[in-house]
Amino acid sequence: MARATGELSRLARTGGGTTVPGKLLWKLDPAAVDALARRLPQGSALVSATNGKTTTAAMAAGILKPKFRLAHNGSGANLVSGVASTLLASRDAELGLFEVDEAALPEVARRLRPRALCLGNLFRDQLDRYGELELVAERWRAAVHELPVESSIVVNGDDPQVGDLGRERDPAKRTVFGVDDPRQAHPALQHAADSKWCIRCGTPYEYAAAYIGHLGDYRCPACGHARPPLDVVARGIELGGIDRVSFDLITPEGSRRVQLGVPGLYNVYNALGAASLARTLGASLDEIHNGLEAFRGAFGRFERIELDGKSLLVLLIKNPAGANEAIRTLLAGEPPRLLLVALNDATADGKDVSWIWDVDFEPLLPALERLVATGDRAAELALRFKYGGFDEGAIEVLPQLESALDHALELTPPGGELVALPTYTAMLALRDIVARRGFVRQYWEAA
Repeated sequence: MARATGELSRLARTGGGTTVPGKLLWKLDPAAVDALARRLPQGSALVSATNGKTTTAAMAAGILKPKFRLAHNGSGANLVSGVASTLLASRDAELGLFEVDEAALPEVARRLRPRALCLGNLFRDQLDRYGELELVAERWRAAVHELPVESSIVVNGDDPQVGDLGRERDPAKRTVFGVDDPRQAHPALQHAADSKWCIRCGTPYEYAAAYIGHLGDYRCPACGHARPPLDVVARGIELGGIDRVSFDLITPEGSRRVQLGVPGLYNVYNALGAASLARTLGASLDEIHNGLEAFRGAFGRFERIELDGKSLLVLLIKNPAGANEAIRTLLAGEPPRLLLVALNDATADGKDVSWIWDVDFEPLLPALERLVATGDRAAELALRFKYGGFDEGAIEVLPQLESALDHALELTPPGGELVALPTYTAMLALRDIVARRGFVRQYWEAA
């Protein structure tokens, strides 16, 4: 019944095929998710993070597809219902590869009993839904503690909350990844950084290098808690504007120079997580290298869409750390003169949008000539830019997303590129508009 419901939803082109079957299955038989997972001969691997879980999982899928038939929720449906729907639709899969929502992780891990778990980072996000990130970290600690002893764990050592997880586990079952390239560090910890205080004694950390938000090489001057030794490392990072980034991938088995077809330091972190997870699942260094170099981006995450002689560059933003890195990446190329920013406050975005006041939009303003503000909270977004010092006369407030997109495209010269910074539900709506016009596949079809 659940499978039939999913097929009907896909035929109706509603996108509900990614979640509705799982929701129905959940109501009919909650234990069915556990049973479906047990049928996977190679078990399951889970990926969770505040920022980058979709991209990390997609990179890992690219590495692992030549080795395994995957059950992968590539559409981004990452609650229990989305995982259940993916399991229902993947009858001949060998390995489950699931990105998982931060809050849903404990239940998904308890039901799937994963072979491997990759934890990328924890940033302040959707406080009305998750609470403070320390609460999420506490739930993650409990979930890791409940993992089967044979499960492997992969953690980002550069995040104080995440790097400490699983310290008590067998070292052979724990992989720590991180960045070691002070040239790419900020001169000081950013004001919007979250985990600034020692998780053991509460003293402010000292940073030898701060890369993204609170991610970096940290040490507590009082009790000595510090970044753990790294097993998989990125060195020699070269940021290639808005098109690419390259780095030396260092593993216990050797090293490779990796050229990613997506930009930004945050994608180096995503690649490290994917490489570490794939290595844990048996991928060779050559397979990891080839998979990463073939990767071209997850939907809505630095996705470029061609639109009749113009292009639309979509960069998802949903919290201060992620938005600041998207801006940092844009500034590495030619900063946009025209910007479309879409701010929604749906449940999936978080009802509290005060986070926009912690985003460093100001570095974009010297080159910016016009802003089109759209979405449910377009007026507040416009106010944020006005208080940031941007000319009020250069701000257009068009709450209706399709109208805003059309207007911004009219302002984009032939052959030019429109940069869009949407929040999550705005990103889905934006892609739906261009998909209905035939420029891109729907996200559930692409999965």
